[in-house]
Amino acid sequence: MAAQRLIDAAKAAGITAIMGFALIGLELIDQPGGETLASRWQTLAAAVAIVFLGCLALSAIPAIRVRPLHRASPIFASAGRALPWTLVAFALLLPALPIANRGVIDAATEILIYVMLGWGLNIVTGLAGLLDLGYVAFFAIGAYTYAILATQIGLSFWACVPIAAAMASAAGLLIGFPVLRLRGDYFAIVTLGFGQIVRIVINNWRSLTNGSQGIAGVPRPSFFGLADFTASPTSGHRTFHELFGIAYSPMQRVIFLYYVALALALAVNLFTLRIRRLPIGHAWEALREDEIACQALGIDRRRVKLAAFAIGAAWGGVAGALFPAKQQGFVSPESFGFMESAMITAIVVLGGMGSQLGIVLAALILVGLPELFREFEQYRMLAFGLSMILIMRFRPRGLVSTRRPSVVLE
Repeated sequence: MAAQRLIDAAKAAGITAIMGFALIGLELIDQPGGETLASRWQTLAAAVAIVFLGCLALSAIPAIRVRPLHRASPIFASAGRALPWTLVAFALLLPALPIANRGVIDAATEILIYVMLGWGLNIVTGLAGLLDLGYVAFFAIGAYTYAILATQIGLSFWACVPIAAAMASAAGLLIGFPVLRLRGDYFAIVTLGFGQIVRIVINNWRSLTNGSQGIAGVPRPSFFGLADFTASPTSGHRTFHELFGIAYSPMQRVIFLYYVALALALAVNLFTLRIRRLPIGHAWEALREDEIACQALGIDRRRVKLAAFAIGAAWGGVAGALFPAKQQGFVSPESFGFMESAMITAIVVLGGMGSQLGIVLAALILVGLPELFREFEQYRMLAFGLSMILIMRFRPRGLVSTRRPSVVLE
């Protein structure tokens, strides 16, 4: 057993040495006479040693096993039930805490957007069992729907949110029809292609989307159409601080956007919890377990898949409408590449398939951890990758691999 661990660690170290020869061992240095190639063999040797020792340490640590909820001790069971409410209370009180500044609130808003995207994809992947690698397409459709309608027609944020949800849902139905008979890897490849098609169309339809230059000057959300978050009033509009008789602060708009994202995320969570108890939710979970058995029971797989795509895509469109407001009124195709879709899928898979709480914890780790290490620019992605490795090593079925069943037969 010990010899096998040494062999596996040596193999990992050898692969690191081969792949890191050009990435770590060599470096281009800009000099007045041109670029020169310098070697960093000590750094490469340190990386190989770290991988070797790390593999030995991980192989010696057994995987953490957590008993199912119905077998857990009463203390852990009660703690598990209290954790979601604790997170909700913390989210509600976050702007009033001493740690709250603009950077913290902006990071929390971004985390909430990814939580919303994770819960939307959870309907398709976690409940219905359909691996969608192109979910970022619905995110992009929602963002550009709001940006185009707001800048070219003059609609407000609150009027564009349901339209963005409807447009993304229609796109979900559009991609749902061609892939009804596909399963497994073929289904994932088709959805991946759909995500890339949407990005390419946005990048090339210059007359509508302004191409690679993106759309700037997207109006920020107002206070339910009653007031704007500006320092001085504009024509026909009141300001937020005048409406409530308080001093103006730039943080007012940031905090309001955070609470809007929190309210929409809680709405997605409540909707998902409710729909799981309906017949369509039971059909999704049955489809996830066995499609052939579903067909034998008389379940229309076509309608079940289309419903999952349409509803999950709608919530992606809602999250997309928040994105231009978060990005200082700017949106561009570069924000909707494959890495964004991979991030959303990783949040759902690493959090635990079908687990609402697991998605929140995974978003805090995968999105919040890089933001926490933003000051260490060279090492923030290293911390991101390390967190993913640790999750998959110790929790291969996700952070929260157990959840309450939708139907319990006594």
